Amino acid sequence: MREYLIPVCTRHDSLKTGFELGSEKLVIIGQERLKMEAKANGPSVNAGRVMDGPTNPMVTPLLTDLYQFTMAYAYWKAGKHNDRAVFDLYFRKNPFGGEFTVFAGLEECIKLIANFKLTEEEISFICETLPGSCEEGFVKYLRNIDCSDVEVYAISEGTVVFPKVPLLRVEGPVAVVQLLETPVLNLVNFASLVATNAARHRLVAGKSKMLLEFGLRRAQGPDGAISASKYCYIGGFDATSNVAAGRLFGIPLRGTHSHAFVSSFMSPDEILERLLHRSDGSSTCEDFVSLVQSWLSKIQWSKALGNSVGETNQSELAAFTSYALAFPNNFLALVDTYDVMRSGVPNFCAVALALNDLGYKSVGIRLDSGDLAYLSGEARKIFQIIEKEFGLPGFGKTSITASNDLNEETLDALNKQGHEVDCYGIGTYLVTCYAQAALGCVFKLVEINNQPRIKLSEDVSKVSIPCKKRCYRLYGREGYSLVDIMTGENEPCPKVGERILCRHPFNESKRAYVVPQRVEELLKCYWPGKSGKVREELPALKDIRDHCIKQLEQMRPDHIRRLNPTPYKVSVSAKLYDFIHFLWLNEAPVGELQ
Repeated sequence: MREYLIPVCTRHDSLKTGFELGSEKLVIIGQERLKMEAKANGPSVNAGRVMDGPTNPMVTPLLTDLYQFTMAYAYWKAGKHNDRAVFDLYFRKNPFGGEFTVFAGLEECIKLIANFKLTEEEISFICETLPGSCEEGFVKYLRNIDCSDVEVYAISEGTVVFPKVPLLRVEGPVAVVQLLETPVLNLVNFASLVATNAARHRLVAGKSKMLLEFGLRRAQGPDGAISASKYCYIGGFDATSNVAAGRLFGIPLRGTHSHAFVSSFMSPDEILERLLHRSDGSSTCEDFVSLVQSWLSKIQWSKALGNSVGETNQSELAAFTSYALAFPNNFLALVDTYDVMRSGVPNFCAVALALNDLGYKSVGIRLDSGDLAYLSGEARKIFQIIEKEFGLPGFGKTSITASNDLNEETLDALNKQGHEVDCYGIGTYLVTCYAQAALGCVFKLVEINNQPRIKLSEDVSKVSIPCKKRCYRLYGREGYSLVDIMTGENEPCPKVGERILCRHPFNESKRAYVVPQRVEELLKCYWPGKSGKVREELPALKDIRDHCIKQLEQMRPDHIRRLNPTPYKVSVSAKLYDFIHFLWLNEAPVGELQ
């Protein structure tokens, strides 16, 4: 259990480590918080230990819909603001036509809750914004609002989740919890959507391929880009091109050069500094450019290559040589600026072989256009021929990276065609979640003052599941998860080896007995408030990523396949099923025929 003191001024910490938004108001808010008296907003033991605020300093109590504050005022006027409420955050349908979702965004939610405090400037703005006059008593109430009386139970971040099962259960004073609704939904919706999108790309690409997130320039603004980098990493990507995300979250960074770098050179004569030391420092090559030219001649005269290599673009060769001089240990060349097979690949090989003479090993090539399946195959053949021709063990396995607006469909098509790509750089379709705009999480009241509540609808999929619940995942003999089941809070926990009846929440004919071989309780306490309960540690980002990958391995393949996946079963206990329908009948008005 992490012990800490929650200060009200940690939004200033976010300003130092979050986005540089250039907003003078944000700086003023951060400075104002430093002047405010530190107040415990949760369990505190050791003075001086703090929980950072949200990554984005714009995530404040004001990042909410106006009606949350109008309801808070109405609750306060009615004397109901401290009524004990329970809300469930869940979604109704899996995204991208699939049958699974990856839960993400929990850490940012807890950081928001840990630092939830209104400044005087924010309170003044709220009072000016609310319709009509705002009583002084409500202003005093807003000054004292925090989340010390809120409890948050959640599924672990990175877990594979399914519709209707609560991702978060938030308990506390109804007015406070309603103020959390919009920002929490905002923090979970996109995070879970993009993490799921990344996981789907990982499943199509396979475990052996490296996946790089290249979406910064096409993302929906700075926050969309930073969030996408973080949650794509959780979903299974290996690295990002986003330097800010690398600094903030410790995500590995990858990147080399663009077409502009290649086309900026005119000839090898532009390279003034030609000296390159051997990798072990034992000697020095005085003219690396000449060494490259000599290797290019050998390639051009190679009988094994069938004299297929003619004159290559010398400006491209100059660019590759210059880049190799700058980064001899990390030489990766973009080979499609002019002609991949006639110029790009031979030029890369000449530079790579020259580097090899000095003890360096090149990384590989990147293809950003053309027929990726064909070009990767042809490039691989050349690498393998050169390995045999010049006796260079391992050169045939030189890495080939592909980019160029890749998505799930193109990865799947490449697999079917056959290819030699080792690594994918994926941007636009990944970070924008082009195939689906939003996940559609909702935040519904399920209990107030120990009284279960239900939201009804003519659309059965929008009927909420009432009361405070416990959620379990039941596993079968093969180690795969079979079904998720929700029970009433006071019902006994399902036991290993004991048969349990699992019922569809709304369809009486859909039911099955399950004898679990393992039972996992899903909801854990991540924010105990002042209840004194043990708080789950927020894991490191790498641990969340590892958890996500392990979760996908525990899913039955037909549940996570790309085409026609089998729906995963989400159920309720027999007692909860009976109670749902009792409450439904009790709350639904009875019609009258005239």
